[in-house]
Amino acid sequence: MYGLWKPRVLGAWKVPATGPVILAVNHSHNIDGPMVIGVAPRASHFLVKKEAFVGPLGPFMRAVGQVEVDRSTADRTAVTRALGVLKDGGVLGIFPEGSRGEGDFAALRAGLAYFAVRGGAPIVPVAVLGSSEKSGRLIKALPPLRSRVDVVFGDPFDAGDGSGRRTRKALDEATERIQKHLAAHLDNARRLTGR
Repeated sequence: MYGLWKPRVLGAWKVPATGPVILAVNHSHNIDGPMVIGVAPRASHFLVKKEAFVGPLGPFMRAVGQVEVDRSTADRTAVTRALGVLKDGGVLGIFPEGSRGEGDFAALRAGLAYFAVRGGAPIVPVAVLGSSEKSGRLIKALPPLRSRVDVVFGDPFDAGDGSGRRTRKALDEATERIQKHLAAHLDNARRLTGR
């Protein structure tokens, strides 16, 4: 990432040095995941749609520990692998909006709350800014080479209410809390970076 763009990383020290943690990343461009993987202070395993595991990229992504997800079903294998990452004290990366979009954390899916509550892991919000501002001249699908991309890590927080409940209602309430934290982090990241 540092060879192709100019990442400016803020707050990486906020990521807990040990133990399970979830990176909740906004998603507005294809390079957001690889950018966070490249600049995060700990190795991370992202939930990635199975459609990305094509050609020579598939074996590489599996080898570096990315978790393949079939979004058309309740993918029990992916859920088990993701919970395994957390159980082993690892870092799980999630795009809580489910797919690429505005990257504003406006519409969250319940998966993030499920993994945070079930895995007992704090959530670190991550804002990637500048990846979708303009297209490159050589490769239109990527930001211009050597352009600045900001990656802002926020303060870790717990999604649960402390009760240990995992009911549908508890997960819905956790999702609401998460959405507020992520939206506040994104606003703060925009102020810090001027984007």
